Amino acid sequence: MDESYLEPLELASTDFCESLEELLESPELDMITICTPPTTHYELAMKVLRAGKHVLVEKPFCSTVEEAEEIFAYAKAHQLIAMPYQNRRFDSEMIAAREIVHSGELGDIFEVEFHFDRFRPEDERPQGTVYDGEFYGLGIHLLDKGISLFGIPDKVFYDIRTLRKPENPDDTFEMQLFYPDKKVILKVNQLIASEYPSLRINGKKGSLVKYGMDMQETYLKQNILPNQDGFGIDQQPITVTLANGEELSVEKRLTPIGDYGKVYDAMYATIKEGKPKLVSDESAIANIRILADGVQHPTPFIFEL
Repeated sequence: MDESYLEPLELASTDFCESLEELLESPELDMITICTPPTTHYELAMKVLRAGKHVLVEKPFCSTVEEAEEIFAYAKAHQLIAMPYQNRRFDSEMIAAREIVHSGELGDIFEVEFHFDRFRPEDERPQGTVYDGEFYGLGIHLLDKGISLFGIPDKVFYDIRTLRKPENPDDTFEMQLFYPDKKVILKVNQLIASEYPSLRINGKKGSLVKYGMDMQETYLKQNILPNQDGFGIDQQPITVTLANGEELSVEKRLTPIGDYGKVYDAMYATIKEGKPKLVSDESAIANIRILADGVQHPTPFIFEL
């Protein structure tokens, strides 16, 4: 293997290999992370499990409920851990949402919005399947945010579209998760030129608004690494408005620092210490079921679980 092209990476402590088989045969490895194209996830996850290793799978975990159930069943039968890589649970705004919802200061929550909006008017993606669109690619993260906060919904509304190149997979969607006492709105659009909150939470005692998204990927693209000072700091504060009778108080708060490394910490704790998985099998399967059903019907469409 010609390693000359690796020199600029300066990864002296990193070993490279040319095939998955090398990893599967290594006695030093307990867990393998799969970061390949989505349609390969099921096949590769099963290969890893059959080799007796734990597996962490990038989004989307797989394409169908049947695939997810087979992966989890095999892992359980062989005392192995299989889990989706839901790093967005540790976005800065998601950490804020969890803390404030659980604090109760907003009162009973009746509506939440998660947005992942960008302005990319040119669609440079290749043609692909429904599993290559933004609904599966980003929807799986936003959906996990809703499920991790409030559990599995009773009903789901879908509106899935392709706005830029009709021949390409979807690039825009809206999901609404309906619970007995609240609604969670999940939206992605690549044609939003103006700033819009990435997070809104409305409760009977107050509201939260957060502009801007987690900065971890932005810092990495600037070659600022997690072990460097200032990594992940989000300069855009959270605005919390609380009601005291008819009077409103508005407070700007620092945004928590996100940390995707906590996914690996959680995986380690499950494998080595027997702690519950960060992402339960039940929630992972529900996530795939909701996504899979969404691409089976013309939209807009309402699915009842």
